[in-house]
Parts: sequence; structure tokens; C-alpha cells
Amino acid sequence: MEREAESRPRRALTVLGRIVLVATVTWGTLADGRFAGWAEASAVAGLVAAFGFCAAWLHATRAQRPLPAYLLTGAVLGAAWLANAGRATLLADVLWYGLAVMALVRMPPAPALITAAVSLASYTAVTTSSWLSIAATVGGISLLGYLLRLDIEARGTSRRLLAQERAARAAEAESAALAERARIAREIHDVLAHSLSAQLVHLEAARLMLDAGTDRGQIRERVVAARRMAQDGLAETRQALSALRGELTPVGDFLVELTGRERAALTVTGTPRPLAAEAALAVRRTAQEAVTNVRKHAPGARCAVELRYLDGAVELEVRNTRPPRGPSAGGSSPEELAASGSGYGLLGMRERAELLGGTLVAGPEDGGWRVLLRVPE
Repeated sequence: MEREAESRPRRALTVLGRIVLVATVTWGTLADGRFAGWAEASAVAGLVAAFGFCAAWLHATRAQRPLPAYLLTGAVLGAAWLANAGRATLLADVLWYGLAVMALVRMPPAPALITAAVSLASYTAVTTSSWLSIAATVGGISLLGYLLRLDIEARGTSRRLLAQERAARAAEAESAALAERARIAREIHDVLAHSLSAQLVHLEAARLMLDAGTDRGQIRERVVAARRMAQDGLAETRQALSALRGELTPVGDFLVELTGRERAALTVTGTPRPLAAEAALAVRRTAQEAVTNVRKHAPGARCAVELRYLDGAVELEVRNTRPPRGPSAGGSSPEELAASGSGYGLLGMRERAELLGGTLVAGPEDGGWRVLLRVPE
């Protein structure tokens, strides 16, 4: 049987009960004057040996050591028979009763049944009580041991379930922490990849212009552009930190600011409502990426942004028309747009949408480009 971790009050009651039992058996054995002289000394030694066997048996079963437990079982049975032969019937009965009950509680099923049967059969063989009294005693002892065993097994099952629940909660907390770390790493990567790569391009161009002796005005434009990218990157970093703290500005306000800055048309359909942090961040990042791609790869094209609040989901659609001067002026064809971007990348946005259970579709349409994001709330 599994060792049970007892509470302090339960342990105190167990110790008190054992003290009362030992005192009762000792008094019942020695108080009536049946033993005197060497007989009394032998009775005391027998009591001590019997109690020692019982204590050792309890320790062996608690430590789940089968062989010592079986040997001590025989010793306790032998002590009970010797006590009965020496007219210490109370001690003999207590040893038989106790061994039967504790065997049913502590030992494996087969040895427990055998030990209980031998103990109760020994009591039945020597008692002078009526058959009705014997049947009641044997039945009561067996039922008591069985109920105690069921109680201990039930409490053991409860403890195991509680331990499993705690382990599951710890694993869930660890998984949540890892997911949060991955989210933070993704946000930081997006911001740095966007701002630093753009700055690097402009600064490298300025360096090459300096080496080639280009006009100072053109070099200054590159430096100013790099400075603007640094400012945008700082603002995006603050936005990412705000998102991680759950302090994002509403998506509608962000789109108003973005489309106003990029001179794009904005349409909002449905009833505006607060979005979950991850869904709101996906909408913001996708809008920023798509609009930036229009400016970068299709300069002069008209851009339209539409945000739709649906039942249980939100959609963002960004469209742009064919650029006035064609792909050559912009520097990229529509097919190149899917793999390019300002650092976030539409592929990264698609992965972000899929992590939320949504979808992102991007591709050419009517000579322009269309990006459609759909994420659940």
C-alpha cells in the first residue's frame, strides 16, 4: 500500500489510540493477578515482544518490504498463539484482530486475504463464544479492514489526481511562458527587421554617394530618409511595447493615422468594437506592411483600405491600382511583391494570421495588388 502523508491532528490521534490500546492490553493482561513471580516477568516479556513484533510489522509494511513483512506476520501469529496458551486471551485476541485488520489495510490483496483468514480462523478455533457472536466478530473485523482499505485507496487516488493536476498546471504555465516569449521575440524581430534594414539601405547608399562625390543635396536626402526610418522604428518599438502591455490604441484610430499619412482611402463597415490584442496587432501589422509595399513598389498608385467587422471575425482588405508608370518605375513587378516588403514580409504576416486561426491572401488583381486578412476575434 502507498504510504499516506498524515496531517498533524490525525497523527496525534493515531499515537494516542495506540497508547490507549497498549495500556488497555497491558492492564487487562496483568491486573487480574493471574501471573506472579517468574510468570509475571514472562508475561511482561511476552507483551514487549508482541508489541515489538507489531511495530516492526507496521514499519515493514509501510516501507513496502514484502519478505520482512511476511516473516513478521508469522511472528505475530506465533506470539498470539503463545499468549493464548499462557491464558493471556485479551492479548491474543487483540493480536489476531489487529493483524487481520491491518493486513487488509496495508498488504497486497492476496497476502492480505490469506493473513486475515489465518488470523480470524485462529481466533475462531480457540474462542468459546457462540457461533452468532463469532460470525458477527469475524464479519465486523473483515468489514472494518475492507472499509479502511477503500478509504486509504480513495485518498491515495485523490492525492495522485491532485499531483497530476498540479503538474498539468505547471506545464500549462510553462507553455504559456514559452508562447509569450515567442510572441515578444516575434514583435521585436518585426520592428528591428523593418526599421534597421531600411536605415541600412539608406546609409549604405549615402556612403556610396560620398565615395563617388555625389551632390550633397542627394546625400542629405538619404540621411534624412534614414533619420525618418529611425524615428518610425522608434515609434513602432513603442507601439510594440504598448501591445505587449495590452495598451494598444484602437485599430480604427491607427488606420486613420496610417491612411492619412500615406494618402490612402479608408472605409470601415460593420459596428466597430475592441479587438483582442493579438487580432488587433495582426490587423495593424498587415495594414502597415501592405500600405508600405504600395508606396515602395507601386508609387503613384491609388490605395484603398477597408476594415470589416464581421460576426466573430474581422477582415482587412488593402487594394492598389496599377501604378501610372508601370512596374519598371516602381522597381518591382507584382510577382516580386509577395516575397518582399518593409521587413515584416507578407509571408510573416500570413504566419501570424495562421497562428491566430485566420488566413491571409495576397496576390495581383486587375493590374494592381490585393491583400486580404481575416482573423477571428
